[in-house]
Amino acid sequence: MAVLGCTGAVAAAVGFRMHAVTTGPVADAARTGAVVVAEIVLTGDPRTYRSRNGGFPGERVAADAGVLAVEIAGRRHAVQVPIVVLGAGDGWQGLLPSQRLRVRGRLATADRSELVAAMLLARGRPQVLSGPHDVQRIAGALRAGLRSASDVLPPGQRGLLPGLVVGDVSRMDDKIKADFEAAGLSHLLAVSGANLAIVAGAAIALGRVSRLPLAARAVLAAAAMLAFTVVARPSPSVLRALLMGLVAALALGTGRTRDGAAALSATILLLILFDPSLARSYGFALSVCATAGILVLAPGWRDRLAVRLPSWLAEAIAVPAAAQAAVAPVLVVMSGAVSLAAMPANLLAGPAVAPATLLGFVAALVAPLHLEAASLLVRPAGVAVGWIIGVAEWAAGLPYGTVPWPGGLAGIGLLGASALVVVLVLRRPFGRWAAGALAAGALVAFLVVGPALAGWPPGRWLLVACDVGQGDALVVAAGPGRAVVVDTGLDSAGVDRCLRDLGVRQVPLIILTHPHADHVGGLAGVFRGRQVGAVAVAAGSSPATRRVSADIARYGVPERRVNVGDRWTFGPSALTVIGPVGGEPSAGLGEGSAVNNASVVVHVRWAAGSALLSGDIETEAQARLLGLGLPRADVLKVPHHGSARQDQAFLSAVGARAALISVGSDNGYGHPAPTTLSRLAWAGMRIYRTDRSGDLAVVATDDALAVLPRGKSP
Repeated sequence: MAVLGCTGAVAAAVGFRMHAVTTGPVADAARTGAVVVAEIVLTGDPRTYRSRNGGFPGERVAADAGVLAVEIAGRRHAVQVPIVVLGAGDGWQGLLPSQRLRVRGRLATADRSELVAAMLLARGRPQVLSGPHDVQRIAGALRAGLRSASDVLPPGQRGLLPGLVVGDVSRMDDKIKADFEAAGLSHLLAVSGANLAIVAGAAIALGRVSRLPLAARAVLAAAAMLAFTVVARPSPSVLRALLMGLVAALALGTGRTRDGAAALSATILLLILFDPSLARSYGFALSVCATAGILVLAPGWRDRLAVRLPSWLAEAIAVPAAAQAAVAPVLVVMSGAVSLAAMPANLLAGPAVAPATLLGFVAALVAPLHLEAASLLVRPAGVAVGWIIGVAEWAAGLPYGTVPWPGGLAGIGLLGASALVVVLVLRRPFGRWAAGALAAGALVAFLVVGPALAGWPPGRWLLVACDVGQGDALVVAAGPGRAVVVDTGLDSAGVDRCLRDLGVRQVPLIILTHPHADHVGGLAGVFRGRQVGAVAVAAGSSPATRRVSADIARYGVPERRVNVGDRWTFGPSALTVIGPVGGEPSAGLGEGSAVNNASVVVHVRWAAGSALLSGDIETEAQARLLGLGLPRADVLKVPHHGSARQDQAFLSAVGARAALISVGSDNGYGHPAPTTLSRLAWAGMRIYRTDRSGDLAVVATDDALAVLPRGKSP
């Protein structure tokens, strides 16, 4: 009866929320795409993101908010429904949750699974109607103080420390984010029960040293968690963690610590009733499962390990292992993969998390009063953060650190069956010895034999089209450990990963074909830990070109303007610039045709063959190149990710036998276009796509070229 009652209560909560977000003036206006003037209150921090529409990235933000009033066709409606605001331009920086704004924009339908009434596509700057609440203002000041104090650290540590302490990832490096995801450490970047547990644990230890009674220790832990919540910003995710922590403190204060599972269950029910959309939140599911694993599995595992190991080591192994085992089914459903690197990575990184969090928390409290003292506290925290960054990079670079696994119920069932087999085997002494021998052999294969058999990078590679999603990043061989990079993709993590896998340490030249975000956005990734000689760009004076020049200037390397006829020879590769060829591009056609048609086009020759790297040129520029005399090539980098704007005569004149398409899976443009695929096949080319095969390497055989896909699953 209790289970049925809880189920009915949650169903009613979901029903009421669904009714609220699917009816009323906001939902009706969203279905027609009406232009409105809305008074909103921010319920979360504005989050910056990069545009993926192929244009140069502007300042774009997304923020959760609640609508208080909306004016539609001159009529004002008082409402109270949640929405998501998408904005661009100035005026959004520095805004805090609880601020009231007036925004003009167009309403659009939103994903109903998020239980919001609409998306508001804001136009222009928001008008601020009121300041934030005192708690949010204090939180903003403390977070800003932590960022200022962190400026004394190296860039990677400077961006990670605020993320580790209070979930502020606004300055975090893309490459470190990618390493954390690959290593199974991304949970450290979200403020959760783990952060509160560290702070509460320190408070309890202080109370124990001060010989305070149990109830007083619980009160001290609750006060510390409340203070931490102010610093971390009382967002819904932090409040969820706080509620769980307060329940645990109550259990501690009453001496009923063994009721943790019951307290966790009650907390889950209350949170789902308060916010039904949590039922679809992977983050919430991971938090609940990790907490349950620590409560249910960790004590028994710790006690068994303590028979053979010191108690502190047994607990250090049991807690992350139990949490990782509990979240494994959710991770299988999320990603269709099982991370083998996550457990050792969490075990190695774990000891550094607590000192970094505590020192960062204290620095945030001290910074508004004395910035120099806060900077001193941040330095040892930076050492701990540097260790975590090193662990993440090591784990992300392990071969087979993440293995594919069936998704859905089949994957969960297979995972459960595998766990059952492991338990049955380990229950017998012979099974434990056999498992130990297999684990030792697997470790040797994993760390020693695996890299040798991975087959990447392939020998005698000449050109690699990196899998960077919807964008271009091409690597041209320039000798051992050296390469020329043509375009850098949208974000720095992808191109850095590709260059790292290829063993590139020196880049004598970067060529940026045109200043669209999906070709220049990852520039920082090329510079990360590498020597760069110069950056070559097309001539121009547009705002986008000036922004690219400003980025290049920050790295202190020379910028060169590309001209048709420029030639370079690096190692086995001879590069010749054959475009842009001038003329008047048709600015009204295609997706940014004027800029696309001005792309730098490079012809690359090797002893075994040649390639044409065509940027994003469209039909107009293709026709002009054809008219001026187009050199033939064995490999064609298909222009503009395989868009429909291709000239059949141009494709045929290249005479290539292989076509490389650098494209992102599930992109919103329909790239590559079916008509383009047909034209390439008609021209006699075999098609290779990064969205289906991952990185694509052009390698030299005895007397010709071959294309070797890395083997990413479709």
